[in-house]
Amino acid sequence: MSKAIESLSVKEQVSAAEWQTRVDLAAAYRLIALHGWDDLVYTHISATVPNEPGHFLINPYGLFFEEITASSLVKINLDGEKVMPSPYEINPAGFTIHGAIHEKRHDVTCVLHTHTRAGIAVSAQEAGLLPISQHSLFVLSSLGYHDYEGVALNEEEKPRLVADLGSNNFLMLRNHGLLTAAPTIADTFQAMYFFEVSCQIQLNAQAGGGELRMFEPQILAGIRAQAEQVQRGMVGQLVWPGLLRKLDRRDPSYRD
Repeated sequence: MSKAIESLSVKEQVSAAEWQTRVDLAAAYRLIALHGWDDLVYTHISATVPNEPGHFLINPYGLFFEEITASSLVKINLDGEKVMPSPYEINPAGFTIHGAIHEKRHDVTCVLHTHTRAGIAVSAQEAGLLPISQHSLFVLSSLGYHDYEGVALNEEEKPRLVADLGSNNFLMLRNHGLLTAAPTIADTFQAMYFFEVSCQIQLNAQAGGGELRMFEPQILAGIRAQAEQVQRGMVGQLVWPGLLRKLDRRDPSYRD
């Protein structure tokens, strides 16, 4: 690489579309930290690079989510190789999970995976997520389950993980955590919000000790259409600008 290119900032080396994706993805990392859903450095969010098939952005392994910036995100290909110089490495388990989904789900721009206490606790329950709250209905309308196969380092697990996700936007990784995948970063973050809160509500309801009241099957059957109506087809875009304003008031350095 020439000295001239080395002296350029990341923003100067990428397209405007990629820079916007980097800013939104860095914001998603900061929001996960703000909500307390991070797990030191051991989970990940990825996003495809606009107009660069097979390339996606993921977190630099070793930075806390509250430290991640648009410039620090690492650009890799579907083989897990860096396609742009970076002083950081990536989490190999993160590449396995995210690479598998990005390779097969071309309708998905962003993949978000967490290890929260509530998410893991519900993922360890045989019945999984229960239809006991309005929040849970949004998740149950598009939910798959994937059985635990150990730390996600095995290439042979990829097709099974992708098959279990199917065309859904939510995946419960048994005994492991939660995953969402959607067409935009905003949609993916909002999906995780509903997923995480649904798990928290379930644990709180179970801790109350009383008999739980489940929704009737016909309620679940109609929820997908109702969700689209309530969110006016914009899904996460309804809340994303407000979330960015919240981050900007607290610490706008994610934009760097």
